[in-house]
Amino acid sequence: MIKRRLGEQYTPLYFLAALGAGGMAVTFFLYLMFMVDHAGMPMVTFDHLYPLLVGENVVVASLVGAGMVFILAFALLHYRLLLWNILEYRRFRKTDRFLEVRASNDEITLMAIPLTLAMSINVSFIVGAVFVPGLWAYVETLFPFAIAAFLAVGAYALKIFTEYLSRVFTNGDFDFDRNNHLGQMVGIFAFAMVAVGLAAPGAMSHHIEVNATGMFFAILFTSIATVLGVIKLVLGFKFMFRMGISEVASPSLWLPIPILTLMGITLVRLNFGLDHGFNEPVSKPDLFVLTSTVISLQVLFGVVGYAVMKRLGYFREYVRGDKSHVGSYSLICPGVALFVFGMFFVNFGLVHNGLLDRFSVAYFVMLAPLVFLQIKTLATLLTLNRKLLRAQSIPAAQPVSA
Repeated sequence: MIKRRLGEQYTPLYFLAALGAGGMAVTFFLYLMFMVDHAGMPMVTFDHLYPLLVGENVVVASLVGAGMVFILAFALLHYRLLLWNILEYRRFRKTDRFLEVRASNDEITLMAIPLTLAMSINVSFIVGAVFVPGLWAYVETLFPFAIAAFLAVGAYALKIFTEYLSRVFTNGDFDFDRNNHLGQMVGIFAFAMVAVGLAAPGAMSHHIEVNATGMFFAILFTSIATVLGVIKLVLGFKFMFRMGISEVASPSLWLPIPILTLMGITLVRLNFGLDHGFNEPVSKPDLFVLTSTVISLQVLFGVVGYAVMKRLGYFREYVRGDKSHVGSYSLICPGVALFVFGMFFVNFGLVHNGLLDRFSVAYFVMLAPLVFLQIKTLATLLTLNRKLLRAQSIPAAQPVSA
């Protein structure tokens, strides 16, 4: 049973538990997306999956069915944890601790809320496509509503972030001594999540008005994420170099990985949007360069972050050991993100350019480390859920910037 009524022990970082569950649903969807033929449509739907489920190939039917079950299971877990977080957050707002959060560096943790809400929209879209027969026939009608939903979440994120910035600019009370990590990047993560959601109608709609609207706002939020991301990255590294990294916040070194995934997918979708709406053909070599660049930067942050956390004993103490910190959920999104963009690299960067044949031995060799990463991330998520969400254990509500 999930613990309840945490009061001052609650932190908005618990939203990352719901975010991680939603991300796992996305990972299983990508198997279907890239391995099931859906000619003429930009994404796989129930109408492509059902013939395989009832087909004569038992192995294929079993794999497709398993993928759908995992999508549904993690989508339901995502919604359950989202509802739990909303209820706990409403109670948390009435505590003195909430006022302390609003007056400190930890105010940035509130950005985990729009971040998770944007993921919830993405998960809903995936569940609808995979489980609702004939839904794609109405997708052009749904796109404007999707844009409106993402814009509402984006406006909420901007409200939180501008209130935070205006307080810091007016009072000059940003605590640089507690900024020896990249936890402040959670705000950039939220803007990037909104951007990638808006880029989807921009990439898939065949109505120029919807196409251009989605693309414009995707570019807007990507620009915001890029500028603010550079600032937060420089400040974070400056104080890590000066003071060493905060042990409990060391997983934040991996936050650039999901941000890079979201920005990379946004750019891929913008390329397809220019093709659909502006008759600008997609350059396959450009997709190879783009996906190669993003995956290279992700490997850099992944290796450095792993080396630091290994040296600090973070995995031993905070994942497998007795220490607990809600910020440990920051480990899930990078694993999900690296898997997701790894799939984009393999399929859009390599297969799309004829450098790799789909379903060849080399194809599955390339996928093997991604599958391992997905399994490892899933195991970590389940471990953290048992450790941090079960009623018998209530870790201190330490902020990411502790």
